[in-house]
Amino acid sequence: MTTPEQEFDRQLQVLLDLDYPDLTGQSIAAFTAALDALRPATAQAPAQQSEDHVPFVLVVARTSAGAPIDAHAAMGRTALGTHGGFADLDADDLARFRPVDTVTIPDGVGYLLRGVDTGSDYLNVTPADALTSLTARGRSGLTVEEGIALLTARPDMLRKNKCFSLLASRCGDKRVPALWISQRRPKLGWCWNGNPHTWLGSASTAGRIGT
Repeated sequence: MTTPEQEFDRQLQVLLDLDYPDLTGQSIAAFTAALDALRPATAQAPAQQSEDHVPFVLVVARTSAGAPIDAHAAMGRTALGTHGGFADLDADDLARFRPVDTVTIPDGVGYLLRGVDTGSDYLNVTPADALTSLTARGRSGLTVEEGIALLTARPDMLRKNKCFSLLASRCGDKRVPALWISQRRPKLGWCWNGNPHTWLGSASTAGRIGT
């Protein structure tokens, strides 16, 4: 069993290996320093871990200029084994999916997502009903960027027949972005807000912590 410190180092190294400093327009040193400031926040993450639960995930949210991270490029850095991820939306359409009004993204290049659950309890439940339930429990759905961050840090959490919607990003219509597996590759696509799927749950978080 790894410690929070070890897991933080592992996730940071994954981001460095995938050239996230270039994605944010920062030097390796500046990028590392920005995320390392989040290290103390791991103490606020729940200790338990299970098949559906991750104590914390490092999320890269913005470039050095403050612009949202390029989700299309970030999705292209994901993989399941040797099978690279892809987005089934063009870059302009994907950029329209922004955090919902009830979600506040912490300032800075990155932040910590704590108490992340992939939402198997919501398999075969519509995104609309899942959102109502999660809100009543004091939890929040994930944004597109947070779903990609979870997949990047823990690709093992995206599993056949246990994939997940990303309820906290919307673009003004009835589409809800989601991550699932297509031809052994991680795929970012969308489903309708009112449609249930036996293989699709709704991921959530206990909170977001910035510096």
